[in-house]
Amino acid sequence: MAGWWRDAVVYQVYIRSFADGNGDGVGDIAGIRSRLDHLRDLGIDALWINPWYPSPMADGGYDVADYRAVEPVFGTAEEASAMIEEAHAHGLRVILDIVPNHTSDRHAWFRAALAAAPGSPERARYWFRPGRGVDGSEPPNDWRSVFGGPAWTRVPDGEWYLHLFDSSQPDLNWDHEEVRAEFEQVLRFWFDRGVDGFRIDVANGLVKRPDLPDLGPHDEEAVLLPADRPDHPHWDRDGVHEIYRAWRRVAESYPEPPVFVAEAWVRSPERLARYLRPDELHTAFNFDYLRAPWDADALRKVIDESLATVATVGAPATWVLSNHDVVRHVSRLGRPLTPGAYSLAHLPPVDTLDRELGTRRARAAALLMLALPGSAYVYQGDELGLWEVEDLPDEARQDPTWERSGRTEVGRDGCRVPLPWSGTKAPFGFSPDGASAAPWLPQPADFATVTAEAQDGDPASVLTLYRDALRLRREHPALGDGELTWLPAEPGVLAFSRGGLTCVVNFSHAAVPLPDNAGVLLASVPLDGDGLLPADTAAWLAE
Repeated sequence: MAGWWRDAVVYQVYIRSFADGNGDGVGDIAGIRSRLDHLRDLGIDALWINPWYPSPMADGGYDVADYRAVEPVFGTAEEASAMIEEAHAHGLRVILDIVPNHTSDRHAWFRAALAAAPGSPERARYWFRPGRGVDGSEPPNDWRSVFGGPAWTRVPDGEWYLHLFDSSQPDLNWDHEEVRAEFEQVLRFWFDRGVDGFRIDVANGLVKRPDLPDLGPHDEEAVLLPADRPDHPHWDRDGVHEIYRAWRRVAESYPEPPVFVAEAWVRSPERLARYLRPDELHTAFNFDYLRAPWDADALRKVIDESLATVATVGAPATWVLSNHDVVRHVSRLGRPLTPGAYSLAHLPPVDTLDRELGTRRARAAALLMLALPGSAYVYQGDELGLWEVEDLPDEARQDPTWERSGRTEVGRDGCRVPLPWSGTKAPFGFSPDGASAAPWLPQPADFATVTAEAQDGDPASVLTLYRDALRLRREHPALGDGELTWLPAEPGVLAFSRGGLTCVVNFSHAAVPLPDNAGVLLASVPLDGDGLLPADTAAWLAE
């Protein structure tokens, strides 16, 4: 169907933590295949799988050693092909992750660069530069790694190479024609195998200013999202758009063109819309929405700005609440309001968390997101109401942020804990019965209360809420892509019409009246029948 991506609900599979099919404690393709019925029954349209390529796993697979193969820990190329076919048979499309900003330091290109001399063609694919200072012992400039510390590492012959992320992730030089040609061939490789699209990692970071100037004084906390730097030397440079126009031409050469979704951290909705022009990418993650606090005015502002700016380029909005890089929204929404915060380093401490409140708000947030025009992304475990696991033992942490920050920032492991599927104790059905290894990150004992098995058939469960919402979204012609009309509402309340369906969300601290004669299709918590919508509750109403 043309334009399926305009209102698709896409489920993010963080492959290491979704399901373990062979009992080694790490999620894999066999695990995905074993749970495709869960995704079908949930009612999603597509799944996005985090990188499954060969990798040393210094950054959870975002350090790619070979873009045309499958990591043996995850399975084989044959299993991947079978999984794509089986997903299609279930009516599900498959989106892969592509990592174009950097490779692994184990990639053949980087190995060749290290073996070659300064100034060689092999090094020209990356950003190698001499150091500063009398003996070249200082980095070429003052850029910082997103994971902490300098963005440069020195090699034995004295040159330095750039890595905006971990030192094991050297940045590619996208001014090099060979780099551009290689990735267009990688796209075709997977499109020819039935893949329906790509999520583009760090889509805003590919192009650098050739002179690599110093950044000067800058906010360490905003290293990934610079707020007031219109000519940033390595984020969101205009040159990226030429790359994506070429990628769109590749996609359009197929009978049913595959789609792209950008992970682009930019400073305004207007900048994001530039990625979504008709000859560039199809959709982009809406991080302004993810980062908005639980506040009616703040969310309405973000929704209005998002819809208005994507409309200027004819693109749909894309909504998301959680992913593998941010604190799960149950744990964000259960804390005191902290506008813009999405990491544990910048959120109030865990002793301020009210998980029950966070779960209540997360249920309402799901109905709000799924009623908005455009497409939506569901991170694995959202449909179970999972929270951030904040008490992982130090020795279990694997996110490179933990070590690069001098063990001062715990990083993203807490949202990546393996899913609980069944049973009353670890591994909660994540691995087969009698598995030889424990899950790669430990699961908390209270996951027993939120397994998919425990929630299946429970009318009050988060899983049932998601299934009901996604079923109604498919059945109701006004939901998905289309128009939104705001309705009058009391302070602290959002209400809008989708042409036959009204969504009302109460962000205030007291119950508010529902519209007269409202027919409730679905509510985020059971209603008393008194005509009131409780605090932190959302409802879909028949008009």
